[in-house]
Amino acid sequence: MAGEEPYPRKILQYMEGFLVSKTLFCACELGVFEQLHESQRPLSVSELAVSLGCSEDGTERLLNACVSLELLNANTDPHGTVVYSNTEMSSVFLTKSSPTSLFHSIEYSSRTIYLCWHYLNDAVREGKNQYEKAFGVNSKDLFEALYRSDEEMVKFMHLMNSIWNICGRDVVTAFDLSPFRCICDLGGCSGALAKQCVSAYPESTVTIFDLPKVVRTSQQHFVSPQDERISFCEGDFFKDELPQADLYILARILHDWTDQRSVELLAKIYHSCRPGGGVLLVESLLYEDDSGPLTAQLYSLNMLVQTEGRERKASDYSRLLNAAGFTHVHIHHTGKIYDAILARK
Repeated sequence: MAGEEPYPRKILQYMEGFLVSKTLFCACELGVFEQLHESQRPLSVSELAVSLGCSEDGTERLLNACVSLELLNANTDPHGTVVYSNTEMSSVFLTKSSPTSLFHSIEYSSRTIYLCWHYLNDAVREGKNQYEKAFGVNSKDLFEALYRSDEEMVKFMHLMNSIWNICGRDVVTAFDLSPFRCICDLGGCSGALAKQCVSAYPESTVTIFDLPKVVRTSQQHFVSPQDERISFCEGDFFKDELPQADLYILARILHDWTDQRSVELLAKIYHSCRPGGGVLLVESLLYEDDSGPLTAQLYSLNMLVQTEGRERKASDYSRLLNAAGFTHVHIHHTGKIYDAILARK
């Protein structure tokens, strides 16, 4: 309104945004939502403090912040004691046992991505990822850095698993993929997207192609023998021969790599792809005028601090696909975080 003193509300919100993230990270990692879920009843500050092994004062401050963030409910019991319970959103997305849990994604964001972002200034100045500064590991081989320990690899696999458990159905049904009976999910990781595929297309089979140690971990922890229409093939998609398929899926893969490396991989897929086959790209697309969406722009900064790649526009992916030989490129904006691009041979 005219005459009011200017107030930097948005700037303050942006400046303090990390406080919100860290509050969520802290509540998840300390086990607040899990403890409330397991108790099957609302708990008081003192009960939660004891069960979590935390100070009562710190616990109360954390719980009240979570209430304001609409992550917890606070009510007064018949004895006049304030008790806390999970909101529906927290029960669905923040408890480990939920099939749509984001717990592992949040844990990875807190313990890996957040540490890389500490060096965002350096990433912008240097134009390269910051794994060496953040973790003391050489990032010349990107996935050797990402998978620098078995523990880190499993955390990353849980991250991808949680993403595709929530977002996978939207992207595999963005186009009718039923004509593609033999599908190969390159860099298929935990197999969550493969499971979405075979669920949506009962006549199709999916081969997950990934590094040997990723395949072994997926077989041990993520994909069961009951998933009969899912198989595995070990290899490095840049170095090794690809299995023949009707459709190849690259979900959150090309955004890790430069244009040159992306065309190299797409050309390899083109030569392995059966006549009439295609490739499905799943990525977070930028607007053509670079005006957003904000999520994709922030993801692109994340690619800067963590990988060799970037988020791109639909026209950028069309150019890369055409350079590799693919034609008839179709774009589907899902209206959610991830979009789908289908190109035919």
